[in-house]
Formats: sequence, structure tokens, C-alpha cells
Amino acid sequence: KEAVTYPSAALEQALGRTLGVPVFQEQVMQVSILAAGFTPGEADGLRRAMAAWKRKGGLEKYYNRIVDGMTARGYQKEFAVQIFEQIKGFSEYGFPESHAASFALLVYASCWLKHTEPAAFLAAMLNSQPLGFYSPSQLVQDAKRHGVEVRAVDVMFSALDATLEDLPHTPAVRLGLGLIAGLKRASAERIVAARAQEPFESAEDLSRRANLEQHEMKLLAAADALASLSGHRRQQVWDAAALHAPPLLLRDAPVEEELLELPEAPEGEEIVFDYAALGLTLRRHPMALLRQRLSAMRFKSSQALRELPNGRLVRACGIVTLRQQPGTAKGVVFVSLEDEHGSVQVIVWKSVREQQRQALMNAKLLGVYGTWQREGEVRNLIAQRLVDLTHLLGQLSAPSRDFH
Repeated sequence: KEAVTYPSAALEQALGRTLGVPVFQEQVMQVSILAAGFTPGEADGLRRAMAAWKRKGGLEKYYNRIVDGMTARGYQKEFAVQIFEQIKGFSEYGFPESHAASFALLVYASCWLKHTEPAAFLAAMLNSQPLGFYSPSQLVQDAKRHGVEVRAVDVMFSALDATLEDLPHTPAVRLGLGLIAGLKRASAERIVAARAQEPFESAEDLSRRANLEQHEMKLLAAADALASLSGHRRQQVWDAAALHAPPLLLRDAPVEEELLELPEAPEGEEIVFDYAALGLTLRRHPMALLRQRLSAMRFKSSQALRELPNGRLVRACGIVTLRQQPGTAKGVVFVSLEDEHGSVQVIVWKSVREQQRQALMNAKLLGVYGTWQREGEVRNLIAQRLVDLTHLLGQLSAPSRDFH
């Protein structure tokens, strides 16, 4: 938004396309040649020194060469020193322009796919796990918020990986058997192969034809993957527990017993089991169940925060999905909180981190008191006080991805 000015036409030639700020290594080389009189060989030496500066040092020897070279060509010394400091700072994050071009192409292609084929994009991302920042839960929650229908893991429909259903119309994503914690790939493949021959008639039929052990049936039940055969999860668990492997001679002999019907579990219990077995839920977000209680504590949702003006004192609460402490951030920690409407990005300055480290590093459900920062589409919460509210989650297991 600020007007861009250049102290010389030479520097405009080097920095014009990035509005006066060196972004690429090649630009720093250009600046050293055009404004400080470096030869191309000396400029390449500066590039190598920047690449190794964090590990070995070595940039200081270029201070006089850059500052004296620029002042000799009519630049103010203050500006020359500023350029040198920019080069030092740039060496923390700078990269070649060719890297930027390939990253930009990947980002553009990914954004285009996510916008035009969101179901296919979700399925591909799930099938590419493990990834970096985004867990399957975050990917699924985001896709649902963007109108993608996501269907549960089910032995009657699921492949090993996530697949698309209802093609060529608006596709839905069917979660794959490979998401189930503890289930071996070979067992999942046997399920798919046996189903291809003939649909399963019951949990017992599945166990027999796919050659599944009782503990594998329990894994399927815990993941709610027997719903088409047994109904709700408690019934699935009961049916799986009742399956004892008979002697080989009697393996194909049917067993006639009266069915026991159990009451369905409450939603909170179902969500806890979902996270334990799959790492995600297709039911309501856990924060939706806590919203009334959190509202009474004056914690706002990400949706309510979104339109608040800059500088407002607010309280936010969410499940911690990500902690980052980049080496270039000088002790600042960035935390992502997720609720039923989206996410809130929290900035924790070094002083707050040191004073409230236990809540910051250990909480699964984190309450944040702070100042809302909003500029255009950029929104952050600057933390002042952190509260560990993990006890409100009960037995819910929702691990975060932490990068240091």
C-alpha cells in the first residue's frame, strides 16, 4: 500500500518487479553488481556466503565492500548500511527465483484443483498421507465446510484408499479402510477382494470370507465400519466381540442365535471413538458440543471473531492442530486453533511463551485471551494469556502437529 521509491534507476532495474524488496538470490547479486560495483564472480561469492551464513557466518567480510562500493557511486551511507542489513536478513529466508517459480506453479495447480474438483482434491490429499501441516481431520473438516460430502468408512463400500462415488455427478468422497488405526493393509485387501465376489450378508459372513481375526473385527467396529452390517457402533462392537473363531472343520457352519439389540451411544461417545479409531469424525465437530459452555465463559467462535474490528480484546478457544516455532521467528510461536467453523491463528510472543509455556506446549484444547489483529483479509490473535482447557475434552484424543 505504501508508495515504492527507488534511490536509483539501477536499483529499480534490479528490484522493480518485487516493489523494492529483494526476494530472490539473483536480485541480491544484481544489486551488488549494479550498485556496489561487484564483478559477476564476486556476486556469486556473495550468493554462496548467504547460503552458508547461518551455519558458518562469513557475510561480515562483505560489509566494507558493499558499503564503500555504494557510497563511492553516490548512495547515502545510511542506505548502503540498510542494504547490507537487508542482505543479512534476506539470507535467513531467500531462495533462487527458479524455486519460487516451481512453488508458484504447484500452488496454482493445487488451488485450481481444490476450487474446481474439491472432492477429488480431498481424496488425493487423504491418499497422500502423511503430509506436512494438515492432518486428515483438518482436510475433511475444510472440505465439508466447502460443500464436499464425505462418507464414512464402511466394509460394504470402502476401498483401501479414499475413492469418489456418484460419478459423473457431483462426487462424494468415501473414506478408505486404510484410515483405520491398527488394521493391516493385507486384511483390508482381503475385505475388498471378498466383497468383489459377493456382498457380505453379516459381520459373521465378513469375518469368515475375509479370514479376519476377532481383534480385526473389533478394529472395524471401533471405526464404525460395520454400520451396513450391524447398525450403530455399540451393536457393531457387540457383534464383533461375539465372533469367536470356530475350529477349522466348522468354519463354514452357520450359527443360529437370537440377536441382542443394544441402545445407541450418545454423540459425544461416538465422536471420541471416531478420533481414536480414525483420527477424525464426520459427526459434529467436538467444539460444537462445547459451544454453549464456552460461550458462557465468553469464548467466541472463529466465525464470530472474523468480522470484529482491529484492536478488539477477545477470547478464543479451539483444539490445537499446529504449533510452529520457526528458527527465524526469534522465539515467537504460531498456534492454529480449530473449531466447528474454521481456524484461528494465534501469535505468541517470546515473553508470553516463557511465562506460560506449560499451557502453550501441552494443551489439546487451548483458551486464549488477547488482542484481535485484522488488516484486510489477514486475521490473527495476539496472545496475552493462555489457559489449558483440555479437561473439557474428556477422553477425546486430538493430537497436534508440532514443528520446532
